[in-house]
Amino acid sequence: MKTLTVIDSSVAFDPPRPASVAGLYVHVPFCFHKCHYCDFYSITRQTPARMSAFVDRLLVEADGYAGLGVDTIFFGGGTPSLLPLDDMRQLLVGLGERLDLSAVREWTVEVNPATADGTYLRMMRDHGVDRVSFGAQSFDRDDLANLERHHDPDDVPRSVELARSAGYERWSIDLIYAVPGQTLASWERTLAAALELRPRHLSCYGLTYEPNTPLGVRQRLGQVDAAEESLELQMLWHTRRTLTDAGLPPYEISNYAAPGHESLHNLHYWHGENYIGLGPSAASHVDGTRWRNAPHIGKWERGIDTVGHAAIDAERLDRDARASERTWLALRTAAGLCWDELDLRHSHADTIDMLTKRGLLVADEDGMRLTDTGIPLADAIAAEFFGDD
Repeated sequence: MKTLTVIDSSVAFDPPRPASVAGLYVHVPFCFHKCHYCDFYSITRQTPARMSAFVDRLLVEADGYAGLGVDTIFFGGGTPSLLPLDDMRQLLVGLGERLDLSAVREWTVEVNPATADGTYLRMMRDHGVDRVSFGAQSFDRDDLANLERHHDPDDVPRSVELARSAGYERWSIDLIYAVPGQTLASWERTLAAALELRPRHLSCYGLTYEPNTPLGVRQRLGQVDAAEESLELQMLWHTRRTLTDAGLPPYEISNYAAPGHESLHNLHYWHGENYIGLGPSAASHVDGTRWRNAPHIGKWERGIDTVGHAAIDAERLDRDARASERTWLALRTAAGLCWDELDLRHSHADTIDMLTKRGLLVADEDGMRLTDTGIPLADAIAAEFFGDD
């Protein structure tokens, strides 16, 4: 993939200030425990004073986008719900005072089931949050222990009921499969337990061994046995069948929803639209320019204090790079890639023909999309269209 770098660590970069973007992401890095599989930037053992100062700086960063109009907002982490209630209220109110939130269609906050609180959930609902995402990961105690998750399976239905009582009609549950030691039967039980709660959105991810995580290191050292590929595929197919039969068809490889209950924020990413990220490590994309914030809270704090932002690693994607990324993202969705958006029928006719003959791709007059056989090979298939020079 070709990209044109426009900034490195030694070059100043002033982030674009668009009038509006599709999505706003806010990264809250605080966790009470760092799970050994997690590759997202997070920190533990933070004081209330630092969390309060963190919110103050987030709002300074938001000042740089004063008047920005957004369609969706997502608070991720870390554990956003670890922010003290008054600090979270200050953040919600402060964003509304700085940005144009009049057209927001969805505002999601990730919540840990172990710490879900009715008063906290009601406060967020009163200040515009209309969707919560619970990181359940599993309903099996052994799986939770293997993932180093510190909640009990019973915390999930309790949290869902609290959300319902607080007025949330939209909520989601995250689950992980192919956990070491997990069986197909235990994964079936987790799915069944999740469906008993009558969700309208589920995210189901296969466990990945990111190289810089403790779990990834243990796997390389032979201390952890990853699930067999054949078992992981069985779990994937069982998930797709079970959730489709339950009225939650997949709209992206790892995401399932009742019609009309898809994550609008994540759809912005998969459609290649513009978004702004606030907080340490948060990424942004505006019209082919992409950057991220420093993935270190101290460096992020110094950036906010000195120039009002902490943007690093910015690059301008060339035409091929943008087409490659768009193809990769679109092929992850059930809708696939529409020719009206990016027509590859002539420029990549041989590749489309080869993948179609192998039963990995379906191409028609509207666009192309993966077959069931192609779904587990999505990344490799996307790479066939735009290789590195």
